[in-house]
Amino acid sequence: MASLIESSWQYLIDHFSDFQLACIGSFILHESVFFLSGLPFIYLERRGYLSKYKIQSKNNTPAAQERCITRLLLYHFCVNLPVMIFSYPVFKFMGMRSSLPLPSWNVVLTQIIFYFIIEDFVFYWGHRILHTKWLYQHVHSIHHEYATPFGLTSEYAHPAEILFLGFATIIGPAITGPHLATLWLWMVLRVLETVEAHCGYHFPWSLSNFIPLYGGADFHDYHHRLLYTKSGNYSSTFVYMDWIFGTDKGYRKLKALKSNEIEAEHKQM
Repeated sequence: MASLIESSWQYLIDHFSDFQLACIGSFILHESVFFLSGLPFIYLERRGYLSKYKIQSKNNTPAAQERCITRLLLYHFCVNLPVMIFSYPVFKFMGMRSSLPLPSWNVVLTQIIFYFIIEDFVFYWGHRILHTKWLYQHVHSIHHEYATPFGLTSEYAHPAEILFLGFATIIGPAITGPHLATLWLWMVLRVLETVEAHCGYHFPWSLSNFIPLYGGADFHDYHHRLLYTKSGNYSSTFVYMDWIFGTDKGYRKLKALKSNEIEAEHKQM
C-alpha cells in the first residue's frame, strides 16, 4: 500500500510543478471532494429519501439550491482559487514541500490533530465575532440565508467571511509547513466535516454518535435555525469551546427537553 502511494506521488511530482500541485491540484481536489460529498444531499432532499433522518421538516426549493450552486462556483473561482495562488509563496516560505519521501503516519497524525485543535479555537472566536450586530448584518447574514442548511451551504458565504474564517483552516498548516500530501489530507477532512455539519440529516452512523465532543449536523443545524442574537453553537468540528464558554446552553436544554419527552412517552406505553 505504501509503495503504491509513493509511486502515485512520484508520478505527480514528475509531471507537475510544485506550484501546479499546490494551487491547481489543491483547487481541483477541493472542488471534487466538496461537490461529490455535497450534491447527494440535494438529491436526498428533492426525492424525500431518508426523510426520517432529516433534522428539519422544511425543504429548500430547487431554485434556492441552484442559486447556492451558482454563487458557490463564482466564489470558488473568484475568491478561493486566487487565495490558493497568492498564499503559495507563504506556504513555501514556511517549509511546505511536495518531494519524496512522504511523511510518516506519526507526523501526519500529529499535524492533523494540531490543525483540528487550532482551527476549532480560531474558528470559534471568529464565528462569535461574526455574530456581533454589524458584522452579522453586513457579512455573516449571507451564510444564514439558508435557515435549513444542506451540504453545499457550508461554503455559501460573503467573500469577506470566506477569507476571515478561511484563516482558521490555513493557520495550522502555515505554522508547521507540512508536506503537500498532509495539506491535502487536512483539506479533504475539513471539507467532509463542514459538509456533514451542514447536511441537514442526523443518521445513526453520524460521527457525532461515536466521537465524543464532535458537533455534527444536529449541533450546527440548531445554530442555523435561531436568530443570530440567540443562536450559540459557534464551534467548528469539536464543541468544547461552546461548552467552556457556555454558548451551547440553549442547545443542551433543548436536547434534555426532547430526551425527557421521549422518556415520558416510553413510560406511557
